[in-house]
Amino acid sequence: MKVLFVEPPKDYWFVMGEYLPPPYGLLQLASYLESKMQDVDIKVLDCQAMSLDWKGLEKRLESFNPDVVATSGFATCNVYVAARTLELAKKLKPNGLTVTGGQHFSAMAQESLEAYPEIDVIIRGEGEETLVELIGAIGEGSNLSRVAGISFRKSQKIRHNPPRPLIEDLDRLPFPGYEFVKEYAHRYHFTMMGGTKARYGMVEASRGCPHRCTFCSQWKHWHGTYRHKSVKRVADEIEFLYSNYGSRLLWLTDDNFGLDQRIDSLCDELIKRGFSDDVTCFMQARCDDVVRNQRVLAKMNRAGINWLLLGVESHSKGNLDRFRKGTKPEDAINAVRLLKQNGIFSQATCIIGEHHDSHRSIEDLRQFVNQLDPDLAIFMILTPFPGTDLYEEAKLNGWIENWNWADYDMVHAIMPTETLSTEQIQHELYKCYRSFFGSWSRRMEGFFSKNSVKRRVYRYMARQSVLRQLKNLV
Repeated sequence: MKVLFVEPPKDYWFVMGEYLPPPYGLLQLASYLESKMQDVDIKVLDCQAMSLDWKGLEKRLESFNPDVVATSGFATCNVYVAARTLELAKKLKPNGLTVTGGQHFSAMAQESLEAYPEIDVIIRGEGEETLVELIGAIGEGSNLSRVAGISFRKSQKIRHNPPRPLIEDLDRLPFPGYEFVKEYAHRYHFTMMGGTKARYGMVEASRGCPHRCTFCSQWKHWHGTYRHKSVKRVADEIEFLYSNYGSRLLWLTDDNFGLDQRIDSLCDELIKRGFSDDVTCFMQARCDDVVRNQRVLAKMNRAGINWLLLGVESHSKGNLDRFRKGTKPEDAINAVRLLKQNGIFSQATCIIGEHHDSHRSIEDLRQFVNQLDPDLAIFMILTPFPGTDLYEEAKLNGWIENWNWADYDMVHAIMPTETLSTEQIQHELYKCYRSFFGSWSRRMEGFFSKNSVKRRVYRYMARQSVLRQLKNLV
């Protein structure tokens, strides 16, 4: 049997500049399938890295002639390109099996199978074991009704099999299958963070999150659980990418690694292995975790973990409470200060468009961020992603005005607030970026910063046209 995993042609998120990440989820699935079913011919086709357009993808599909084509709908804004990929596969081989999964399709399985006849099977939730069982059932001609964790069509009706239990021990997962993309693995990069020459790798240290933010689909996708790999397993994977694929820029993809004893132990492991001076590791963190665990920050910098994305979200205690964030505005102030003191690049993410937001409250956020003065600020519009509590609330109250999934990218306004239209929110987003990046003193300080990461970022951002692209959305 031939199985083809496809990362389809798509646009990058222009706010963070030009980048090309490895298709981590597909590489993980391909590696797991290979470890369990040696008689399956597996290929991974990354259209981004191979510079393939839709015509190029069609030629590759014709050449390989796969029995199964799988692609991911991890982000809601990529739903249409995932569906288009499977539509193309169906056109070329009508009796082939088309499979997708990820957060959006898991949350919207019924609606997606109704809307996209080109999708045969949706894998809900964690995909590794479900995919293996699905491929085995197809190969044996067995009834799909016995495969836990899938939604599919049978006798012109949509069926949803019971959910599959989660993998208990994540350490038993093989490393992602970078060997499937080894011919072009050198092309993976994140220009703003490391330039085009620093090879870019991704490492998953955990799945899920112990917190319950209303705008986040991750914790629900992982059934409200929080599981993590051992520190040694994470360090082994980082070293594997460093030694075998030359990865020097590494993103720890966890929604919440947690700055506790685990990060302390991981830093010890990375420093001990002798390459921490040669890498830049980027990870996400909660502001309150930074404050509570400030003793480990200096060690993080020594270990190469020198770029933190902080979930600042808002200056308003009311907004933070409505997000169920569990943090206070002063946590952000203290977190940014502590990161700067320890030479760690601080990237603050902020959200506008909460239902109570007004011109005044968003202006207050801009002033708060300017006083906070993180090394980098990214502003996003509150987006009701399917699978979140926010989505259910917005749908129930009729707030959603835009049902074009391609616009669910956090830079398009999807719903108004009590006092602002979507057009006004869109303009406020532009003003947020203009306020932060339009400051000449901030630009000059960034251009000549002693922090090499900050210096590189600001010189790169000066060449981008983020403000112009945001202005075009107004």
